[in-house]
Amino acid sequence: MTFDELLRLPVKGFMEDHEARRLFELGLAAAPLGPCLEIGSYCGKSALFLGEACRRSGGILFSIDHHRGSEEQQPGEAYHDPELVDPATGLVDTFRFFRRTLDLADLTGAVVPIVTQSRVAARAWATPLSLVFIDGGHTFEAAETDYVCWSGHVKQGGLLVIHDIFFDPAAGGQAPRHVYELALASGLWEELPMTGTLGALRRRPAA
Repeated sequence: MTFDELLRLPVKGFMEDHEARRLFELGLAAAPLGPCLEIGSYCGKSALFLGEACRRSGGILFSIDHHRGSEEQQPGEAYHDPELVDPATGLVDTFRFFRRTLDLADLTGAVVPIVTQSRVAARAWATPLSLVFIDGGHTFEAAETDYVCWSGHVKQGGLLVIHDIFFDPAAGGQAPRHVYELALASGLWEELPMTGTLGALRRRPAA
Protein backbone atom coordinates (compact mmCIF):
# COMPACT_ATOMS: atom_id res chain seq x y z
CA MET A 1 0.00 0.00 0.00
CA THR A 2 1.04 3.60 -0.49
CA PHE A 3 1.46 5.89 2.50
CA ASP A 4 -1.75 7.75 1.63
CA GLU A 5 -3.67 4.46 1.41
CA LEU A 6 -2.40 3.49 4.85
CA LEU A 7 -3.50 6.84 6.25
CA ARG A 8 -7.05 6.28 5.02
CA LEU A 9 -7.49 2.98 6.84
CA PRO A 10 -9.93 3.17 9.81
CA VAL A 11 -7.43 2.59 12.62
CA LYS A 12 -7.46 4.05 16.12
CA GLY A 13 -4.33 5.89 17.17
CA PHE A 14 -2.72 9.09 18.41
CA MET A 15 -0.16 9.97 15.73
CA GLU A 16 -0.44 13.07 13.56
CA ASP A 17 -0.18 12.56 9.79
CA HIS A 18 3.14 14.40 9.42
CA GLU A 19 4.63 12.33 12.23
CA ALA A 20 3.34 9.16 10.58
CA ARG A 21 5.00 10.13 7.31
CA ARG A 22 8.30 10.75 9.08
CA LEU A 23 8.04 7.39 10.87
CA PHE A 24 7.39 5.69 7.52
CA GLU A 25 10.44 7.39 5.98
CA LEU A 26 12.64 6.38 8.93
CA GLY A 27 11.39 2.82 8.58
CA LEU A 28 12.21 2.78 4.88
CA ALA A 29 15.75 3.93 5.66
CA ALA A 30 16.31 1.45 8.49
CA ALA A 31 14.54 -1.73 7.38
CA PRO A 32 17.14 -2.82 4.77
CA LEU A 33 19.73 -2.86 7.58
CA GLY A 34 17.89 -5.36 9.79
CA PRO A 35 14.74 -5.98 11.84
CA CYS A 36 12.80 -3.09 13.36
CA LEU A 37 11.00 -3.11 16.71
CA GLU A 38 8.26 -0.97 18.21
CA ILE A 39 7.17 -0.74 21.83
CA GLY A 40 3.54 0.27 22.20
CA SER A 41 1.38 -1.23 19.44
CA TYR A 42 -2.05 -0.10 20.72
CA CYS A 43 -4.43 -0.73 17.78
CA GLY A 44 -1.68 -0.86 15.18
CA LYS A 45 -1.46 2.62 13.68
CA SER A 46 2.33 2.91 13.91
CA ALA A 47 2.66 -0.74 12.84
CA LEU A 48 1.02 0.23 9.55
CA PHE A 49 3.86 2.57 8.63
CA LEU A 50 6.79 0.64 10.07
CA GLY A 51 5.34 -2.67 8.90
CA GLU A 52 4.86 -1.48 5.32
CA ALA A 53 8.40 -0.07 5.33
CA CYS A 54 9.72 -3.46 6.46
CA ARG A 55 7.57 -5.37 3.97
CA ARG A 56 9.04 -3.42 1.06
CA SER A 57 12.55 -4.63 1.86
CA GLY A 58 11.52 -8.15 2.84
CA GLY A 59 12.15 -7.31 6.49
CA ILE A 60 10.35 -7.77 9.79
CA LEU A 61 8.80 -5.51 12.41
CA PHE A 62 8.57 -6.92 15.93
CA SER A 63 5.67 -5.20 17.71
CA ILE A 64 5.58 -5.38 21.52
CA ASP A 65 2.53 -4.57 23.63
CA HIS A 66 0.72 -6.29 26.49
CA HIS A 67 -2.49 -4.97 24.87
CA ARG A 68 -4.16 -4.16 28.21
CA GLY A 69 -3.85 -0.42 27.64
CA SER A 70 -1.51 2.10 29.19
CA GLU A 71 -2.19 3.88 32.46
CA GLU A 72 -4.08 6.76 30.82
CA GLN A 73 -6.31 4.36 28.81
CA GLN A 74 -7.91 2.65 31.79
CA PRO A 75 -11.57 3.28 32.77
CA GLY A 76 -12.02 6.77 34.19
CA GLU A 77 -8.80 8.09 32.66
CA ALA A 78 -8.41 10.75 29.96
CA TYR A 79 -7.78 8.42 27.00
CA HIS A 80 -10.17 5.62 27.86
CA ASP A 81 -12.11 4.20 24.90
CA PRO A 82 -15.05 1.99 25.97
CA GLU A 83 -14.99 0.21 22.61
CA LEU A 84 -11.65 -1.34 23.56
CA VAL A 85 -13.05 -3.12 26.60
CA ASP A 86 -13.60 -6.86 26.17
CA PRO A 87 -17.17 -7.49 27.42
CA ALA A 88 -16.23 -11.02 28.49
CA THR A 89 -13.48 -9.86 30.89
CA GLY A 90 -14.20 -6.17 31.51
CA LEU A 91 -10.54 -5.44 30.66
CA VAL A 92 -9.03 -3.31 27.94
CA ASP A 93 -7.98 -5.57 25.06
CA THR A 94 -6.46 -3.82 22.05
CA PHE A 95 -5.06 -6.99 20.48
CA ARG A 96 -8.33 -7.69 18.63
CA PHE A 97 -8.04 -4.28 16.95
CA PHE A 98 -4.32 -4.71 16.29
CA ARG A 99 -4.90 -7.97 14.42
CA ARG A 100 -7.66 -6.36 12.38
CA THR A 101 -5.26 -3.56 11.39
CA LEU A 102 -2.69 -6.05 10.13
CA ASP A 103 -5.38 -7.82 8.13
CA LEU A 104 -6.62 -4.55 6.60
CA ALA A 105 -3.13 -3.68 5.39
CA ASP A 106 -2.11 -7.26 4.50
CA LEU A 107 0.85 -7.02 6.87
CA THR A 108 0.60 -10.35 8.71
CA GLY A 109 3.71 -11.54 6.87
CA ALA A 110 5.80 -8.52 7.88
CA VAL A 111 4.73 -7.79 11.48
CA VAL A 112 5.35 -10.18 14.39
CA PRO A 113 3.18 -9.39 17.44
CA ILE A 114 4.80 -10.01 20.84
CA VAL A 115 2.07 -9.86 23.48
CA THR A 116 3.85 -9.11 26.74
CA GLN A 117 5.50 -6.27 28.64
CA SER A 118 8.59 -4.93 26.92
CA ARG A 119 10.88 -5.69 29.85
CA VAL A 120 9.81 -9.35 29.71
CA ALA A 121 10.51 -9.62 25.98
CA ALA A 122 13.90 -7.98 26.53
CA ARG A 123 15.14 -10.62 28.99
CA ALA A 124 16.37 -13.01 26.31
CA TRP A 125 16.59 -10.67 23.32
CA ALA A 126 19.78 -11.08 21.28
CA THR A 127 18.96 -9.84 17.76
CA PRO A 128 20.54 -6.53 16.66
CA LEU A 129 17.94 -4.04 15.47
CA SER A 130 18.03 -1.34 12.82
CA LEU A 131 15.31 0.75 14.50
CA VAL A 132 13.64 0.86 17.90
CA PHE A 133 10.49 2.96 18.26
CA ILE A 134 9.53 3.82 21.86
CA ASP A 135 5.84 4.70 22.21
CA GLY A 136 4.67 2.61 25.16
CA GLY A 137 3.69 3.66 28.68
CA HIS A 138 4.29 7.33 29.43
CA THR A 139 5.12 7.13 33.11
CA PHE A 140 8.77 7.89 33.88
CA GLU A 141 9.31 4.32 35.04
CA ALA A 142 7.78 2.76 31.92
CA ALA A 143 9.53 5.02 29.42
CA GLU A 144 12.93 4.71 31.10
CA THR A 145 12.55 0.93 31.34
CA ASP A 146 11.84 0.74 27.61
CA TYR A 147 14.90 2.87 26.87
CA VAL A 148 17.22 0.90 29.16
CA CYS A 149 15.98 -2.47 27.92
CA TRP A 150 16.06 -1.77 24.18
CA SER A 151 18.39 1.07 23.18
CA GLY A 152 21.45 -1.14 23.52
CA HIS A 153 20.10 -3.48 20.84
CA VAL A 154 20.23 -0.79 18.14
CA LYS A 155 23.17 -1.47 15.82
CA GLN A 156 25.66 1.20 14.76
CA GLY A 157 23.98 3.49 12.25
CA GLY A 158 20.56 2.34 13.45
CA LEU A 159 17.78 4.57 14.73
CA LEU A 160 16.15 5.23 18.08
CA VAL A 161 12.78 6.93 17.59
CA ILE A 162 10.69 8.35 20.45
CA HIS A 163 7.13 9.65 20.24
CA ASP A 164 5.29 12.30 22.30
CA ILE A 165 8.26 14.49 23.18
CA PHE A 166 6.97 17.75 24.64
CA PHE A 167 9.46 20.44 25.64
CA ASP A 168 6.67 22.49 27.26
CA PRO A 169 5.29 20.62 30.31
CA ALA A 170 1.94 22.34 29.77
CA ALA A 171 1.62 20.61 26.38
CA GLY A 172 2.10 17.01 27.51
CA GLY A 173 3.80 14.46 29.75
CA GLN A 174 7.54 14.67 30.23
CA ALA A 175 8.62 11.00 30.36
CA PRO A 176 9.39 10.69 26.61
CA ARG A 177 11.36 13.96 26.75
CA HIS A 178 13.28 12.59 29.74
CA VAL A 179 14.24 9.47 27.79
CA TYR A 180 15.21 11.52 24.73
CA GLU A 181 17.50 13.69 26.83
CA LEU A 182 18.99 10.63 28.56
CA ALA A 183 19.93 9.25 25.16
CA LEU A 184 21.50 12.54 24.04
CA ALA A 185 23.47 12.83 27.29
CA SER A 186 24.98 9.39 26.72
CA GLY A 187 26.95 10.66 23.73
CA LEU A 188 26.05 7.52 21.77
CA TRP A 189 23.48 9.16 19.52
CA GLU A 190 23.41 11.77 16.78
CA GLU A 191 20.32 14.01 16.88
CA LEU A 192 18.23 14.08 13.70
CA PRO A 193 15.54 16.69 12.90
CA MET A 194 12.35 16.37 14.92
CA THR A 195 8.91 16.17 13.33
CA GLY A 196 6.18 17.38 15.64
CA THR A 197 6.63 15.33 18.82
CA LEU A 198 8.60 12.58 17.03
CA GLY A 199 12.30 12.56 17.83
CA ALA A 200 14.90 10.49 15.99
CA LEU A 201 18.48 9.65 16.93
CA ARG A 202 21.13 7.71 14.97
CA ARG A 203 23.60 5.49 16.81
CA ARG A 204 27.14 6.77 16.36
CA PRO A 205 29.96 4.47 15.20
CA ALA A 206 32.07 3.03 17.99
CA ALA A 207 35.04 5.20 18.92
